[in-house]
Amino acid sequence: MSSTQDNKSLALQASKLQVPTSTSMPDNISLNKWEDTGFEWEGEVVPSSFERLVTVLNTEHEQSNILLNINLYRRNNVLHLAFTLTGEVWLTCQRCLQPVVIELTDDYNIALLDDESQIRLINEEQDYLLLEEIVTEQSPERLLPLKKLIEDEILLKTPMAPKHDDCEMSVEQFGEIPEEEETENPFAALASLKGNL
Repeated sequence: MSSTQDNKSLALQASKLQVPTSTSMPDNISLNKWEDTGFEWEGEVVPSSFERLVTVLNTEHEQSNILLNINLYRRNNVLHLAFTLTGEVWLTCQRCLQPVVIELTDDYNIALLDDESQIRLINEEQDYLLLEEIVTEQSPERLLPLKKLIEDEILLKTPMAPKHDDCEMSVEQFGEIPEEEETENPFAALASLKGNL
């Protein structure tokens, strides 16, 4: 085995030692503890565990768990929160009022900047947040609101007025619709006058 392979296997073993073993997704990540060493978490999350998302979920359809793979790491002196969402949620169609599925599966990578001077260190297309705006200070720790950030991305992915591509609006009619009386066109009289001039 070459020395580079030895170094790789040692690095892999070291990174596995640093990964916290938690069965449920943490609400927050301690930046004091993990921003330099990195943080990884993988598991399933129940959609109803998100406080804001639960208000728009369809209660008539069973919700499946969302698979999450989270990685907090530092590259080029910039902290990144990368995560993969795999799954879907069921909302209520605003036309027919029946359940409609919304696909959430996507990859996300958000740069977490100490200040605006770090913007030059990331790609123009990359999403970023300023740590001072999102980190909650609970002495002696700086906490990154992980669950809230992931919920924000899920809510951005869900439409404000979800609807099926091919459904009719649910309309109930009460009573009979009165027939409109035909009214005489006011321009008809002008047309007859024009012919006489």
